[in-house]
Amino acid sequence: MNTSQLRPFAGIEPTPAAVRSPAGPSAEIGPMPAATEPDAPAGTTTPAESTIAVRPMRDVAAALGVPDEHVLVYGHGKAKIDLDYLRGLPERDSRIVLVTAVSPTPAGEGKTTTSIGLADGLSRIGRRPVLALREPSMGPVFGIKGGAVGGGKAQVTPGDEINLHFTGDFAAIAEANNLLAAMVDNALHFGTHDIDPRSVAIRRSIDINDRALRSIVAGLGGRTGGVTRETGFDITAASQVMATFCMADSLADLGERLGRIVVGTSSAGEPVTAADLGAVGAMTAVLRDALAPNLVQTLEGTPAFVHGGPFANIAHGTNSVIATRAAAKLGDIVVTEAGFGADLGAEKYIDIVARQSGLAPDLTVVVATVRALKYHGGVALADLEAEDAGAVRAGSANLVRHCENLAGVFGQNVVVAVNRFAADTSAEIAAIEEAVAPLGVPAVLTDHFARGGEGALELARTVAEELAAPQASVPQTSAVPQASSRTRYCYPSALPLAEKARAIVTRVYRGADVRFEPAAARELARLEEAGWGSLPVCMAKTQYSFSTDAKALGAPEGFTVPIREVRLSAGAGFVVLISGSIMTMPGLPKRPSACDIEVVDGAIRGMH
Repeated sequence: MNTSQLRPFAGIEPTPAAVRSPAGPSAEIGPMPAATEPDAPAGTTTPAESTIAVRPMRDVAAALGVPDEHVLVYGHGKAKIDLDYLRGLPERDSRIVLVTAVSPTPAGEGKTTTSIGLADGLSRIGRRPVLALREPSMGPVFGIKGGAVGGGKAQVTPGDEINLHFTGDFAAIAEANNLLAAMVDNALHFGTHDIDPRSVAIRRSIDINDRALRSIVAGLGGRTGGVTRETGFDITAASQVMATFCMADSLADLGERLGRIVVGTSSAGEPVTAADLGAVGAMTAVLRDALAPNLVQTLEGTPAFVHGGPFANIAHGTNSVIATRAAAKLGDIVVTEAGFGADLGAEKYIDIVARQSGLAPDLTVVVATVRALKYHGGVALADLEAEDAGAVRAGSANLVRHCENLAGVFGQNVVVAVNRFAADTSAEIAAIEEAVAPLGVPAVLTDHFARGGEGALELARTVAEELAAPQASVPQTSAVPQASSRTRYCYPSALPLAEKARAIVTRVYRGADVRFEPAAARELARLEEAGWGSLPVCMAKTQYSFSTDAKALGAPEGFTVPIREVRLSAGAGFVVLISGSIMTMPGLPKRPSACDIEVVDGAIRGMH
């Protein structure tokens, strides 16, 4: 890509050439001053958003080179970009930066905030970044985690609208999913298709945490109420239609993928698909407008595609392929994120998304905080404000494990972004730097929450320098399949499904083995026999630990991962392996965040 023909985004003055250059001296940024305002966990929004004069969406799109006629404006701060226009754009030699994190903790890591800060920082050094982020689910918004638009001076806007209904994508996905479920039950009721009621795999979905809907009985109400059977709901972010939607590369590809969804089996054990039911056309119609990616902006005017939102602990955890590809066609650096820790989102991005789409990352940023590493080091949540460099050193085992995996297993150049909180001390920050130094991995202090892109300048320059580096920061540990010149997969496609799971457990989690419960083993064997064995696997497990024990913090090893359920996600192109107590329908906490939200004089308040 000839970046000399591109200009930085409006509203950000180019920095001097010495700073713009990827090889420019990092010494131009002096010691980081103390934060001027306290940091906050990921997803926390502040009044900062209301003080920023955001640009009209047509201006944001124009900075990307998108003509007005291809910009579909939704209100004042949102737009969709026409799919036909995007499909006609040529591929560019853009670089993809994947942002992931240590294993999450209640202390917060700030992965989305860091992604936004990094993109703003790259704009400030004269690069042309485009963000690609997931849409928030209202389950976490109203539950315990809160929203997902960043925080402080590193946010995407309009935050409230993005966290709520946005452009209606989630509603469309839920309706398409529920249409298919309704057509399955209708076929059972009228007997129009041979479907064994006990085999029905499609569940209904809703974008709210509701534990009462995990398991239900449908078809009550007499002869006109349909066939009585046990079923349940998944949260929309965990639905197969969400995964299928996010993996689709075009409207035509979406239709083909929807048609492959297996809703159940016949009485003879043969698969019955959405195409067999005649549901594909209507489902595609429901999803047509939603498939166009949503364009918004950061508080500093950096363009951001926010589109699709599967969870990484129960699905594949990245935004839509369409959004990432659009960002790659329109900018020179794509900053995208993968959900939860690198053992989940990053592994799935590489082994599932990159394998299918070809959008392999060129570099991975791992976000860590002093607070999170102290928590992994055994410090109680209430005591995290007190200095404890020893606990940081102990907890850094979790960070080191993720860095080793990304470099050694996946071939990545790795940069650690230390997301600064006001209470962090020099000794604690030094402990992180010392932990990753033997790996050859740079640890860069960031202050984007308080200072926006200015607080991520050093991170931006380091990322630019690492993108120019010829090889990964840590040597590979073994020969593995190549995704690109910089990226390797954890396992080859030819491995049996069980061996793919074993490769993830032993190579990424550092467990001893994987164990399939009898029902799961039978389903796995059935899928292999039916020809699905070449698909990648999507591990569904707790996000809080490398193991399936949420309380096993730090870097546990030698454990066994039990798989209790196997689900085929044929539309998305992977097999889901569910371990431990992980649920595809979360519940609300005792006091959900919804209790704090109110509307005052038309303004939404209390949204975290």
